[in-house]
Amino acid sequence: MSSIHTKEQPLRRIRLTRDQRYRQLMDMAWKLIRDEGADALTLGRLADKAGVTKPVVYDQFGSREGLLAQLYREFDANQTAIMDEALQACEPQLTAIAKVIASSYVNCVSRQGREIPGVVAALAGSPELAAIKKQYEQGFLEKCRTLLSPFAGESKISSAALWAMLGAAEALSSAATNGDISISEAVDELFRTIVAMVRRADVAPES
Repeated sequence: MSSIHTKEQPLRRIRLTRDQRYRQLMDMAWKLIRDEGADALTLGRLADKAGVTKPVVYDQFGSREGLLAQLYREFDANQTAIMDEALQACEPQLTAIAKVIASSYVNCVSRQGREIPGVVAALAGSPELAAIKKQYEQGFLEKCRTLLSPFAGESKISSAALWAMLGAAEALSSAATNGDISISEAVDELFRTIVAMVRRADVAPES
């Protein structure tokens, strides 16, 4: 009886679409920052980790700055989506909206872990990227102004107060991510900061 020998077939490499490749590279970039820090994120290193050639990565992002910008945009989009979903379910009251803003901000940063602080630090090293970060920050502040102004009476919530709120949000989120305080402590303190800011806006400054 003769035996039948079958030739082993080579594994076929699945060709990804451009969108699928983009998603693969973005996921790998986040993992690389999480495992090795933002300083390790170069297009060459990303290509090695993703198992693709450098031209593939350059075609998607153009430069390291382009990649960092996309990472920050994705983080901002995720944060906005989380907040918008929570806002749809909350009561139109100051305390409810302040809680949504506080919990959405802190939880999104904490969920991203050490990756987003690394991206933010890298953004600060480039004027172009710093401008992108500021643009998204201003969008967030204007959104908060729109949400909170109805509870400030006839007074306006000042830009200075909103920037102070954002500084508190960043500091508290960073402390929670580093384990210096709990996530619930960060959310509660940011919530109180937001409520106090709105209530203070209704008090006219002394001349």
